[in-house]
Order: sequence, then C-alpha cells, then structure tokens
Amino acid sequence: MADRLLCETDMEFQLFDWLGLEDRLSSCDLDGETARAYLGLSQKLASDQFLPHYKASDVREPRLDNGSVYVLPEIRRALDEYRDLGLFGASFPEDLGGMGMPYLLSSASYAWFAAANCSSIGYTMLTGANARLIAEFASPSQVDTFAKPQIEGRWFGTMCLSEPQAGSGLADVRTRAVADGVDAHGNRFRVSGSKMWISGGDQDISENIVHLVLAKVPNASGDLPIGTEGISLFIVPKVLPNGDINDVAVAGLNHKMGNRGTSNCLLNFGEVDGAIGWMVGEPGQGLRQMFMMMNEARIAVGFGAAALACRGYLLAVDYARDRLQGRAAGERDGPPVAIIEHTDVRRMLLAMRAYAEGSMGLCLYSAALVDSPDDPDDAALLELLTPVAKTFPSEYGPKANDLAIQIHGGYGYTRDFDVEQLYRDNRLNPIHEGTTGIQALDLLGRKILRDGRGLEVLYARMSQTCAKADQIGELSGDADALRAAIAQVQATIDALRNHAKDQQMNNAAQFQTAFGLVVVAWIWLDQAVAVHALPHGGPMNDRLRAGKTKTCRFFFASDLPIAAPLLAQVASGCDVARAAEPDNF
Repeated sequence: MADRLLCETDMEFQLFDWLGLEDRLSSCDLDGETARAYLGLSQKLASDQFLPHYKASDVREPRLDNGSVYVLPEIRRALDEYRDLGLFGASFPEDLGGMGMPYLLSSASYAWFAAANCSSIGYTMLTGANARLIAEFASPSQVDTFAKPQIEGRWFGTMCLSEPQAGSGLADVRTRAVADGVDAHGNRFRVSGSKMWISGGDQDISENIVHLVLAKVPNASGDLPIGTEGISLFIVPKVLPNGDINDVAVAGLNHKMGNRGTSNCLLNFGEVDGAIGWMVGEPGQGLRQMFMMMNEARIAVGFGAAALACRGYLLAVDYARDRLQGRAAGERDGPPVAIIEHTDVRRMLLAMRAYAEGSMGLCLYSAALVDSPDDPDDAALLELLTPVAKTFPSEYGPKANDLAIQIHGGYGYTRDFDVEQLYRDNRLNPIHEGTTGIQALDLLGRKILRDGRGLEVLYARMSQTCAKADQIGELSGDADALRAAIAQVQATIDALRNHAKDQQMNNAAQFQTAFGLVVVAWIWLDQAVAVHALPHGGPMNDRLRAGKTKTCRFFFASDLPIAAPLLAQVASGCDVARAAEPDNF
C-alpha cells in the first residue's frame, strides 16, 4: 500500500459530506457522478504518470546547457498527458476554452497530483494562475494571444517578482520598462533587469513561456519611482508572437534541498536591446494585479503542503502496521508486535493526521469560498483565511513529515523510503510565496487590525459550529474550549488596538500561529459535527466517525492549548525581539 497518495475516504467525506460539493455543481451543469469521475481520473493519472518519476525528479535535477534548461523527460510526458486530457483549463470558463469546473473541484484534483509529485505539477499551478490574471486584467488581444494557449496547456507561465537584491521587498525592485510604442497587443515596452527564484523560468516542456514581470517605468528624468505605487505589470513571453526569441536569458539555476524537479532560475531581461513586453492595464497597478496571482498561489502552496503531509501520514500508517519491533506494554516475552501498538507511535500518528487532514480541510474550505465571489461574507472570509491557508499547512505539514521520518526510525532518513524526500519537498513551503513572517504581517495588520469584516464572519461561523457540537455529547467539551479560544483571540485583538501602532506588530508571527491553531480547531470540530451526521451502522462510516472524532479530540487536547500562552504574549505587547539590538547577536 506504499503507493497511496491521499485517503479516498477522507477526500470523499470532506468534499461531498462536509462541504456539499454536489450541491455546488448545479450552477455549472455538472453532477456528483461527473465530479467523482474527474477526481478518479486525477487519482489514476497522478498514480500512473506522476508518482513513478517522483524519486527520479529529485535525483536528476534540471540542467542548464548552452543557455537552455532541460528537465527530466518523464516530467514532459506526464504534463503532455495532463494537457491532452484538458486539465490545464479545468477551472476556467468555457468561453476561454476551459471546462467551467468549480475551483473547489479543480483544487481537489490538484491535491492528488501534488501528493504524487509536487515538482512536476508545480508547472501547472503557475500556468493557471498566470492565465487567470491575464484573463482578469488584460486586453482582449492579450487574453487571446497569451492566456488561451496557457489554458490549453501548450504554453506555461511564471510570476517574476523577486530580485537578487530585493527578495520579498518589492518596493525596491529595479527592473525597468521603457516605452517602445504601441502595437496590436497594447502598450509595448523594453524591459531590463534581473529576477530571482523564478519557478519554471525556463524548461523544455512547453512551446512558450509567458513571464508576468513586475517593473517600474522611469520618469522624465530617467529615475525609477520610489515604493510600490510605481510598480506596473508586463507580459514578457520567451517567444514573441512573430516567432522571434525574446531578450530573456537564463543566468543560472538555483539548486534546492527539495522540490528539485521544478526548474528555478535567475533570469536576466534585456541583456541586449531590452526584452519586449506589454503592459497589463494601467501604469502603477502591477502589485494590485499581481495580488490575484499571489493569493491563488498561496492557497495552492497550502494545498501542496497539505498533500505532502497526507501522503507522509499514509506511508507512516502503513509502515507502523507492518514494522514489528518491541513487545506489548507490560510484557517481556512473546513475539514482537507492530509498532502501531506502542502508545507513542499512536500519538505521532494522531498528530500527523490532525495536521495533515486539518490542513487539507482548511484549504478545501478556502477553495469553496473562491467559488462564491459574489457573496460578501464568503469574500471577506476568504481574504482573512488566505494567509492562514498558506501558513498553517506550510508550517505544520513539515511537522507531519518530520514525524513520518521518526516513525520509520533509521529507515526514515534513508533514500530507500519516500518520507525523507517528502520532508525536504515540504520544507520549501514556509518560504514559498511569502514567508511565514510576511503572511503574519498581512493577517494581523491588513486583515484584522485594518479591516475586521472577515473576522466577524469567522466568529459567526465558529459559533454556529459550537452550537451544533453542543448537541453531541462527546463534542460539547470541545465546543466550550473553542468558545474560550475565540474569546481570547477577541481580547488579544482589543488589547493590540490599545497599543501604540508601531508596537502592534511586535508578535505578529506568534499571533498567526495561535490564530491558525484556533481556525484549524474549528475546521476539525466542524468536520466532527458533519461526520456524526452520517448514517450509523455501516463499517466505513463508523470507522470514519471514530477516527475523525478521536483526531479532533487529540487536536483540542494537544495543540489548541498552545494558542493560549501565545495569545497572552501578543496581548502583553512583549517587545523582547523588537528590543534586541543587532550587536546583541
């Protein structure tokens, strides 16, 4: 059973029984049978075409040869199959060449591939987000020329934000774009500068690569504007519409500890005459536009982290059932028992399941919110949960994978077993698409202290869950614990509002950790309520109910209590970290 990717029973429960996917399909002329067939196809393709080269893609990394990047051939074959089945465009409207599927359904499909081979499927995530941004903000000509080939899967896309000297500090980007006339695709510019950490920046898989590049237009004096307000967004393809090769060069490859199958490049734009690019929309709107792609990527990173944790959990369960070692508690004689009989191994498995399935639930719930943009409550809640959906899975997913290694013992950190690679692959995610610290500033500063609308919606939905849990004897205590945690979150936020503004963010990361624990506790309690509504008496339902309930109670007993001291530290205004001087280190 070592080739299991995700738990089919859990995915079925979360999608259909908990989130009511079947009821959501009526607006797009789909039904439950079609959705299940699509997910079954995804599972099969992931198992047959993506999983087999998982280890090979880790060993045979992309290589740079004479200015071009070459990846493992099996990656191309898998993505060609993915394209031929039309999966690149699954969540796009039919008038753009897509299938019109709900984002929740396409995200669940993505999770199967991320569990099988996060490196290979990463190319599709960036391509879809790139095309969606162009479809939202660009001109009809730009959509036809640059988005539709990506929706077909013939061209791939990237996001080019960071620069070697600036990293995540986008206000300090130096890439410049100089006006170069107007043509059929809009306002043309010559783009020059360097972009770092560009996933999929070059490869030999797709016919073309569409780079979305943040750059600044110099003023009349030739100076670049200061800050983020002067950032614009440009479409810069590797191959121009007329077939010429654009002035985009690969200056080097970044060699990572994990996720090695995805090429990661340092790109130089404009080494000769300036790379030709077309502005998207109006000047100075680049960062606002790019946030659409970044938010989609953040949720996708959460899905990837959750999927890697889920696969690690399943591998650990299988190993723990098969590995014979030690005797039962209190016995000195007799045959060895499977290590799953040992209490500490069960503790680790419960923790893994709590982190993995809790993360998956958080991401699926967030994806469901994406499908209702016209609902103001859902839209506000999505804004609030996006940094949490990125950060909790990317922080706790590697914790789950770390425990998988521990359960495997000495074998766990050898390359004979996948769990060490799963950990290395997942360790990228706390940094990928905005570090944990950056997400914390966004959550506390923008989403809570500046705009509390999403928080009001969250409190209301948590209260509804608690009221339902009150009616289920074994969950009523957890409902009380969640209410207490909510009250402490509210009190902490009230305390922060009374602090000086320059002190409010002293402990943003601690707040985010605590807030994430409270949110995932709610996700677990809501799932526990839903699983109790399933018919009793069937072996599968009864086993699922018992497993979900015990894992929920474990999370409430072991992890939710960690939020309290963190919130107390935040409320106190502790300035130990802020007050530390550089020469203290």
